[in-house]
Amino acid sequence: MDEAIDRYGGLEQPGGRDLEALAALAALVCGVPNAAINLITRDHQHQIATAGIDPSVCGREDSMCAVVLDEPEPVISPDARLDPRFATNPFVSGVIDTVRFYASAPLVTPDGTTIGRLCVFDVEPHELATERAKVLSIVAARVVDVLELRLRTRQLEQSQHELRRSNELLTLFAGQVSHDLRSPLTAVLANAELLATEPAVVADAGAAELVQATIKAGHRMAALIDTILAYATVGTELRRAPVSLQEVLTHVVADLAPVIAARSAEVRWESLPEVLAGAEQLYAVLLNLVSNAVKFTPADRAPEVRVTAEPLDGGWIVAVSDNGPGFPAAGRDSIFDLHARGDRSVEGFGIGLATARRAVEAHGGAIGIDDAPGGGSRVWFTLPAPG
Repeated sequence: MDEAIDRYGGLEQPGGRDLEALAALAALVCGVPNAAINLITRDHQHQIATAGIDPSVCGREDSMCAVVLDEPEPVISPDARLDPRFATNPFVSGVIDTVRFYASAPLVTPDGTTIGRLCVFDVEPHELATERAKVLSIVAARVVDVLELRLRTRQLEQSQHELRRSNELLTLFAGQVSHDLRSPLTAVLANAELLATEPAVVADAGAAELVQATIKAGHRMAALIDTILAYATVGTELRRAPVSLQEVLTHVVADLAPVIAARSAEVRWESLPEVLAGAEQLYAVLLNLVSNAVKFTPADRAPEVRVTAEPLDGGWIVAVSDNGPGFPAAGRDSIFDLHARGDRSVEGFGIGLATARRAVEAHGGAIGIDDAPGGGSRVWFTLPAPG
């Protein structure tokens, strides 16, 4: 059990808003003020996320959850003073607290290891309807899903760091990521959407809001997975042929039309040449550069984006310029690194420029950033000419 908790990093990483939201949801659904996600080690109980109280650590011998740790079903004690399992517990007797109502559901990992319990409690006796106990179990399962997603994400980030420049290994890894991350995420979304239809949740506006927050977080994670997989696979299946840069840019602008319209942006270009490239990879490069130019232009001005191409030693240097604030010279060497973020106030994962670099380098080209004429940033990349 301790090994499983260590593997999840549950005692090292702060609970976070996702686990705190699940604890709050459990308290709301059960109609009590307090809830805790408790991980039980050999010697201690660790509250990694709570609602109504501050997280704390206590000895395992004092833990109410440790007493019923191996119970596979929810445990409900309307008045713990009358329950022989808890009557002398210091959280009930007044030595530590005066808990009366207590209910909990197990936290069970995919391999069947129980690592703790999600509990709700109050200093007043309560009854808990059967359907609410069922919801408590569903929320407990979602706690484990969040821990599982955190584990897979840490493994993903570590592997990305190690394999960033290895196309072959990244391709293999992408397939594993698709399995290891999508499976628990699909479970999170499916069960969260099922939870949203539970009568106890529908009847409680606060609970419904928390469930919707969980669903939105799941969809953000799905978007991150898609972006990371795109990064992992870009450049690995490169079929180069003469491609009209102007035609690809036209498709990019059409696909970005809602974003461009929302910012009243203008994207301009003159006659653009053919280049020797993979059409899909070139599309990915231009999509990232043009969308960034629009997104990162401050809200006090309409974005003006200009795409140009100039001949260069048997190839072309293509540039995307904007009228934004520009980018400090000191940070230009790292802006194309994975997860680098030039402006954290703008939503995103910091993968777009890294994806652009992988695609350009797969073509044997280079990419960089400098100042645009008249202000703003100019991101340029090189590609060979046909023939």
